Amino acid sequence: MKKKIIVIGGGFAGVQLIRKLNKNIFDILLIDRLNHHQFQPLFYQVATSQIEPSSISFPLRHMFNNQKATQIRLAEVTKINPQNNEIETTIGNFNYDYLIIATGCKTNFFNNSLLQQSTFPLKTTYDAIAIRNHIIATFEKVLSASDSQKKALLNLVIVGAGPTGVELAGAFSEIKNEILPKDYPGIDFSAFSVYLIEGSPYTLSNMSNKAQSASKLYLEKMGVKVLTETFVKDYNGQSLTLSNGQTLQTATVIWAAGVTGNKIEGLPNDLWVANNRLKVNRNNLVLNSTNIFAIGDIALMTTPNYPKGHPQVANVAINQAKLLAKNLNNLETQKPLKEYEYKDLGTMATIGRNKAVVDLPFIKFKGYFAWIVWMFLHLMLILSVRNKLIIFINWMWTYLTKDSALRLILKSQK
Repeated sequence: MKKKIIVIGGGFAGVQLIRKLNKNIFDILLIDRLNHHQFQPLFYQVATSQIEPSSISFPLRHMFNNQKATQIRLAEVTKINPQNNEIETTIGNFNYDYLIIATGCKTNFFNNSLLQQSTFPLKTTYDAIAIRNHIIATFEKVLSASDSQKKALLNLVIVGAGPTGVELAGAFSEIKNEILPKDYPGIDFSAFSVYLIEGSPYTLSNMSNKAQSASKLYLEKMGVKVLTETFVKDYNGQSLTLSNGQTLQTATVIWAAGVTGNKIEGLPNDLWVANNRLKVNRNNLVLNSTNIFAIGDIALMTTPNYPKGHPQVANVAINQAKLLAKNLNNLETQKPLKEYEYKDLGTMATIGRNKAVVDLPFIKFKGYFAWIVWMFLHLMLILSVRNKLIIFINWMWTYLTKDSALRLILKSQK
């Protein structure tokens, strides 16, 4: 009889694991709250109306429709019962022989409920659509707003200067200069300000000094107001208070200042460490467990090269999943297991048209060539040939015309 594997989460880690598992040995059940896999690195382009949500969203049932051994259920896992090899979900309970936790991360609001209610996160396709709707609707409001109301509507604030924040800031700056003046000739866009707020001294603090200085210089030349070593103290939906004493009137705050794991109840509390990551060994086995594994952003694996755990990036998730699939296959065929170690292939971020920074193990560079490299590698990571082609056409059209026709407000009227 085939062993039953339950995979919680259809992100990079979960999808890659299922693809690599031996379907002659295992029956697989994938459980996710969403019916699609999301390509997170390009969320910011959906939020800024550069590509359509469908271009980076891949229905899970379509991805696995030729795998009879893989079943999919749309549900939320509410609890793990390790003693019974069982999980509880919103559609019932399921038993497993092996459980794989690949739940990824969500936005970290640092226990500030007011910020959670008043700001926009960017961790799902839905979040990206919500930002797009809000931004376009905001400029519709500007046309009829009084002078006192316009100030808040014309200030856009992004909190967190990691890759997501930097890419958002650059994209919004280009939209301000190239696209919005043509759509809204009645608005004075010299009054439209894009702020990027970062608590550390640098933008892209996890990249090289060259990338940090280049990204900040690019952003400032594009008109972005970059505030480093600055924290958000309070925001009520209109007034943003900063640690430097400054107060900004703004109707738009996008929160990209950190992540925390999607925690599931049932496992001992001492297994969960900083930012809700699960302690795992070098085989991704959850500590003190025999058949529960965690991979990707949710997993904290310490190694000699990474004593504080691996970075929460797609490359780690994908490669942990590939190795775990081999190890699970080996477990059932009595072969030795292999330990995981991350090989850093580099980091990159794009700031705008012809502007990007790339850190590779052997070279660091910026500018037009870095931008080409960024585009090529992201296209290669897109799952389907059809979507690669659609995104490439959109990018080329935007590059040649400095415009796109995707500025639709799509939300329920109820």
